[in-house]
Amino acid sequence: MSSTPVGMSPPQRQPRRSSFRWWLSLPVLLVLGAVVAWSQMPGHGKETGGDSEHGSTASASKPGGENPEVEVIHPRKGGIERMTVQPGSVHSFERVDLYSMVSGYLKSQSVDIGSRIKKGDVLAEIDVPREKNAVEFAAAMLEQAKAKALQAEAKVDAMNAERESAVATVAQTESDIDRLVSSLRLAESQYERIRSLFERSAVPKSVVDENLNGVAAAKAAEKTARLTVQTAKAKLAGAGARVVQAKADVAEAQAAVRVAETQLDKARVDLSYAQILAPFDGVVTHRNFHPSAFVRAASGGGELPLLTVVRTDLMRVVVRIPDRDVVLTDAGDPAVVTIDGLQGREFRGKVSRISEAEDHQTRTMRVEIDLENPDRLLREGMYGRASIGLESLSERLTLPTACVLERSGKRDGVVQVVREGKVQRIKVELGADNGTLVEIDSGLNPDEDVVLRSNAVLEPGMTVSPKVSG
Repeated sequence: MSSTPVGMSPPQRQPRRSSFRWWLSLPVLLVLGAVVAWSQMPGHGKETGGDSEHGSTASASKPGGENPEVEVIHPRKGGIERMTVQPGSVHSFERVDLYSMVSGYLKSQSVDIGSRIKKGDVLAEIDVPREKNAVEFAAAMLEQAKAKALQAEAKVDAMNAERESAVATVAQTESDIDRLVSSLRLAESQYERIRSLFERSAVPKSVVDENLNGVAAAKAAEKTARLTVQTAKAKLAGAGARVVQAKADVAEAQAAVRVAETQLDKARVDLSYAQILAPFDGVVTHRNFHPSAFVRAASGGGELPLLTVVRTDLMRVVVRIPDRDVVLTDAGDPAVVTIDGLQGREFRGKVSRISEAEDHQTRTMRVEIDLENPDRLLREGMYGRASIGLESLSERLTLPTACVLERSGKRDGVVQVVREGKVQRIKVELGADNGTLVEIDSGLNPDEDVVLRSNAVLEPGMTVSPKVSG
């Protein structure tokens, strides 16, 4: 145990050790000062969850006691153009599988996959010798039928001449009857006169007998003439019947000519099927046969087409419209199609046709947009997006969605307006909302100053300095 001698003072601390401890406490003092200064900055209470009321008061005021400045905007007329953007796939406007209607060997084929074709071009030809012979046979049968028709017409002329002769004979015999009747009357009159003379014994009986024979001869001649007339009329009737028969033969011959012409046309059509023609301007996309291959007719069990061709000057884009937009989609709606494979190139068109029915599985409706394709850039199977305008611009007022402070349900909202320099909250009826703009159906005038943004917390009745947004 140490002790201090009497009369001596205790030892003092060394000054160097005290200076060393002061420098150690300096960084701690600097940190504490920085924390205190940061906590006194404006808005710190709001950021750190401190006294929010104090922070609001600070943010709503400006140095010098000026009113807070707010940015306002006027509602704009025009409404929101409602659109639907859906995936779309490009299809050829027409696509045709070309089959053969006759069986035979493929004689030639002038096109291949990718060949450009024009309407009416001969794409392929099939060797069909039987159809060629059928055409020649039908042509010969037609010539034969025409010859028979000429014969029948000539027979009609002959029958008409025969009937005219019978008519003349009837007229002649009827005129003979008139002459013989006159002769009979003359003979009877002469007989009566002679008989009167005989009764007076003026003439002998032989003269009376001669005149009586004359009367009998006249009667016989008249009777013969009447029989001749009947015979002539019978011949006339027969001639008329033969004329009718001849005309019927003509009709039959002419019908035979038409049958022969039909058979010739059919044979020629069958022969024309040997040539496969392009139905429109387009391009060949598939082929299944090469020259010398046997091609079976489609009606005879042929399942593969010779060629498949598509029309490319006009394309159709197929779009599936969701249920919510179906009732708003109409033919003629404007459309813009953006094709991914063409670096987002846009093609403008209109809705050409709608199916008027939704698919029960997908709840979508098929819509088609026709697009002109003069440069042949659009091709079957391309994919992109179709933007279809469903409703055109209207007279409704619109505001930025940031102006709406509160929403209750789908239709009700609250916005802030500046009237006579003071903030007011009003209720409005909301319409369509595209995420950027919202339609105001009612509750707001076009000349209202609607608060867009402010650097202060605004309360109803607060006096502010409005500044119209540029």
